[in-house]
Amino acid sequence: MAKKNKSEKPINNDDRNKFQWIIWTLFALENWILDFGRPIAMLVSPQEWFPLSMPSIGDYFHMAYNVITPFCLYSLMKKASNKSYQMLVNLSIIFFIMGASIHLVGDSINHRLSLIGYQLHLSVEDNPIMKKLEPKELVKSFELLYFYDEVLGHYMWYIPFFFCINIYFANSFLDRDLPNPKLCMLQKILKNILLVLSSVYYWYLVTEGQITPLFISSLAFMHIVLVYNSFQMRKMDQNGKFLFHTFQLTFILVALWSYWLWNDSQLRIKYPGLIYVPEPWSVYSLHYREYFNLF
Repeated sequence: MAKKNKSEKPINNDDRNKFQWIIWTLFALENWILDFGRPIAMLVSPQEWFPLSMPSIGDYFHMAYNVITPFCLYSLMKKASNKSYQMLVNLSIIFFIMGASIHLVGDSINHRLSLIGYQLHLSVEDNPIMKKLEPKELVKSFELLYFYDEVLGHYMWYIPFFFCINIYFANSFLDRDLPNPKLCMLQKILKNILLVLSSVYYWYLVTEGQITPLFISSLAFMHIVLVYNSFQMRKMDQNGKFLFHTFQLTFILVALWSYWLWNDSQLRIKYPGLIYVPEPWSVYSLHYREYFNLF
């Protein structure tokens, strides 16, 4: 009979209900700096420092993101109140790295195209610089690049990410209702700021990544898990509540974004259909580029 390792201490439910300040803060910082800040860093950095034939500063941001985010996901999963499906989590992180790496290449070339006149609010074949290409078959290669960047890269990146988040949420329920940890006024304010920052980032992730169906499916899954555990008389821990409220606020922000741009006839050409969620950079390219010319 295997001996139990005496160095392993059982996890107390009170410890499981503690808010993971370090992990959520690190998540927020690296998401805002390395993902949201990546295109901004590329735009404000001097072009002579990063020739078109070499990686830009945004590419280095993306490389760092591809390393730090899996670490954050893995650390978050280890802190879950309950642990399950570890093999699926490991496979998901591998696919996440593959998808983010595919996106790194496509996004790097896409940025360089924008520097020479590529218009983000238009489709590949409708872009003026693509109409000048010879032979015309070259446009198909750029459409393939767009597919790797905006479709395959995004879904190989985001499906594993949301899969891990959903597994974490499903494991964030406790068998008994524990009192919330006492927080001082400053901690409550910081927690709410962290929630808003996280929600705004996920709004950017959903809109720019064009993953609205995936996000809605994840949010629906969270509600189903919540209802199921309610019948089991199990309660969310503090981290599960934070994640759930973050996604709820994100959904509101995405809905307001779509409502604001609902009647934009020009964006409707690129984003047809009922699920109408324009990309922020496309909105900038169409409406604000002449006022704030970053390219």
